[in-house]
Amino acid sequence: MFDAVEEHLAPDNQRIPDISIVSRFDNNLFQERHWVKWSLMLVDIVALQISLYIGYLANLPFADVQPMAINSSHYFSLVLGMAMVPVGYWLMRLYPGYGFTVVERLRRRVRATAAFLALFISWDLFSNPDAGITNVLLATLAISLILPPMIQSVFRSILIRLNCWGSPVLVLGAAKTGEHVINSLIKNPEMGLRPVAVFDDDPAKAGKTVAGVPVHHGLHHANDLSEKVKYALLAIPGADRDLQLEIVRELRFHHIIIIPDLIGLQSLWVEARDMGGVVGLEIRKNLLLRRNWVIKRSMDYILGVPLFLISVPVLGIIAIWIMIVNPGNPFFSQVREGRGGKKFKVWKLRTMYSDAEKLLHKHLAENPEARHEWNHFFKLKNDPRILKGIGTILRKTSLDELPQLWNVLKGEMSLVGPRPFPHYHLEQFNCDFRNLRRSVIPGMTGMWQTEARSDGDLAVQESLDTYYIRNWSIWLDLSLLGRTILIVLTGKGAY
Repeated sequence: MFDAVEEHLAPDNQRIPDISIVSRFDNNLFQERHWVKWSLMLVDIVALQISLYIGYLANLPFADVQPMAINSSHYFSLVLGMAMVPVGYWLMRLYPGYGFTVVERLRRRVRATAAFLALFISWDLFSNPDAGITNVLLATLAISLILPPMIQSVFRSILIRLNCWGSPVLVLGAAKTGEHVINSLIKNPEMGLRPVAVFDDDPAKAGKTVAGVPVHHGLHHANDLSEKVKYALLAIPGADRDLQLEIVRELRFHHIIIIPDLIGLQSLWVEARDMGGVVGLEIRKNLLLRRNWVIKRSMDYILGVPLFLISVPVLGIIAIWIMIVNPGNPFFSQVREGRGGKKFKVWKLRTMYSDAEKLLHKHLAENPEARHEWNHFFKLKNDPRILKGIGTILRKTSLDELPQLWNVLKGEMSLVGPRPFPHYHLEQFNCDFRNLRRSVIPGMTGMWQTEARSDGDLAVQESLDTYYIRNWSIWLDLSLLGRTILIVLTGKGAY
């Protein structure tokens, strides 16, 4: 694989950097904006102070029932305490947090926030039992687990659009594994790893590009850029073991990430283990642990019950609107497949005319392009079945799925999970994937709805649902719920 192993293994004092390699790159490619981490910290400080103030205001209505002895000095001490929470985020390496997925970032943030607020509450109970601060801190804790992460997500999106987010990374290996990694990093810019160059020992690949990233000849030249780049990805799983060991020993980057030939396995919640000098990877099958099912169902009820109660008057108003536009039952049910293959009725608000099937068959027969679109997505952008006005609004906002909160409370569905597809949709997938879907409870929202929604074809749906099932965690569910709110507000991908 190496064309000059001796050159690669040569001591640093005998190696002469290839100036031609270094000079090929624009310094702007390696620019890492250090002000980003300070701006992230400032955003957190402001968001946490807002959370504290909202927590304080939320307790004012109860002041007559339980007097609050919070004076200016007490509140100032809370302000200082909340200003210390970002220290926990810094210890969790969240500034700037390059290399972490959205889910991992959320997990670290929640743990740090909960730990600091628990410390503040304990101190308050010990030192000021009559000060009335505990209730404010409890409300602040609940708010700061939601508001700051959402503000950070929006701010990070702005940085990405301004091309100010991320750290450059070199990829060693231009074969399929390297290409897969590069494509993944480009599709997930929030991770903050920007591929700027690929190095490979195959001279035939030199001068070409992998997903738009230029390929350079000679793995040994990567070290010449180690002063400009902190991250290197070793993506040559097919190389000789001894060669890979030598490469890792010689690389002088701050962070070296080794990509093994395990594409297709779960990638979240995989931990390195020291097996007496041998590196092992522990893969946790979270959905096989009973306690995780209990946690997931508990979250469904904790969030689902209040959401259902709030939705009842909204459902009543929408139901009347539907009947005015097109008389008939405002609700619609369809048999879907749940966990273990069990059939159940999924409920929705009716967004189509009463003779929807007849309209669909006629439209597909008269429009070949529409028939091709239906065969790929099982949806139509210009669907003649949709009720004018109210039908479009319901689909854009996903309010038509509010009745499924009843399915959640009955245990037939979860708030988050693979979408329960109709029978004709499921028939398009292979048996292995259908069996995988049967191992979990279907959900109101999930990765397909947040990542692709109606823009994803069958292959995308299978890929995203598989990723969710294999990588499930409570943190992934919370992340998807947060992203669902943003998707619903923007109406992205819905029709």
